[in-house]
Amino acid sequence: DEANAKDIYDGLKSLKGSALKVAQMLSMDRNLLPQAYVEQFSLSQFSVPPLSGPLVRKLVRKYLGANPEVIFDTFATQSIHAASIGQVHQAVKNGKKLAVKIQYPGVADSIGSDLSLVKPIALRMFNLKGADTDKFFKEVEIKLLEETDYRLELSQGQEVAQNCGHLPHLQFPNYYEEWSSDKILTMDWMEGEHLSEYVEKHPGPNPENDRLGQALWDFYMYQMHVRKKVHADPHPGNFLVAPNGDLIAIDFGCMKTVPEEFYIPYFELSRPEILNDEQDFQQRLRTLEILTPNDKDEEIRFFTALFHRMMLLFTQPFHQEDFDFGASDFWDQIAALSQEFSTDSQLRKMNGNRGSKHFIYINRTFFGLYSLLNDLKARVKIYNYTY
Repeated sequence: DEANAKDIYDGLKSLKGSALKVAQMLSMDRNLLPQAYVEQFSLSQFSVPPLSGPLVRKLVRKYLGANPEVIFDTFATQSIHAASIGQVHQAVKNGKKLAVKIQYPGVADSIGSDLSLVKPIALRMFNLKGADTDKFFKEVEIKLLEETDYRLELSQGQEVAQNCGHLPHLQFPNYYEEWSSDKILTMDWMEGEHLSEYVEKHPGPNPENDRLGQALWDFYMYQMHVRKKVHADPHPGNFLVAPNGDLIAIDFGCMKTVPEEFYIPYFELSRPEILNDEQDFQQRLRTLEILTPNDKDEEIRFFTALFHRMMLLFTQPFHQEDFDFGASDFWDQIAALSQEFSTDSQLRKMNGNRGSKHFIYINRTFFGLYSLLNDLKARVKIYNYTY
């Protein structure tokens, strides 16, 4: 598995951009892929070959109108961080330290072809059948294209900072329109460690990690339940831990608006009275397109039972006043259920093409959030902001 995973990752890495982004998305659910694949795909958070110095200067000149040393007082042509669609350089202007994110050339143009490479793998992995599978790939394509628009990311970053700046123990960078474009984004340089690096040095459980976990949970629940628009890319590379212990959120290229017609039945599925009433439960499954008009009785029974088990497990945090995301029994149950489903011959025969397109990024958000909280081994209060 390790050799195969490394070969696949190396191929994706050479593409950079959207194919690598898909690998990053898959790495969030640690029970979706074998561990060797998760470990390799998780490297997409940090380990991507950098652009050369001359090309960096050329791109700054193209998109900001002058060489970097003209625009900034100092500018490091060697990148400090690299990720799936861009790399970050450090600069100084008027005594202020800045992070300048430069997008890899051609990323937006290659999204369609990159997804065409990933699509056959996803169709087989999730047993997707039927013409309307395109709705899922279109959702991913739209979001990936949005991530290549740095002006959109700038406005989304400003919006989140304005709306969530009151939440305790959270920090956000300022953004600078005058030194930004659709392919270059300039913001404050935020001092701190990536969340995964912090966790290695400060393994939980401990009060500091609980505080970080609470800040993270409240950040997401406030966005989800109050703003109905959520940061849908919760992986360790998008969060830093500041020297004072605050959580810093630094990347807002991927935001997902949660439509009311999806939000209501999605969160109603976690309510005990719905979980305990098969008719009401099936009604929500139909609204969310999990049960379809063409389903036979066998499929209705099978998917009702399957999703009932899943919801009982994944909504456990919402059935308690506080929840320990470091608890091994919770993750053992998830791993066991995942293993059972992966070897279920009946499930493999069923058409996996079901569910609203909105599941992709909302589930991605919760998978990523749960994983980060598990990394911290954090215990959090659930009901500060909730449905």
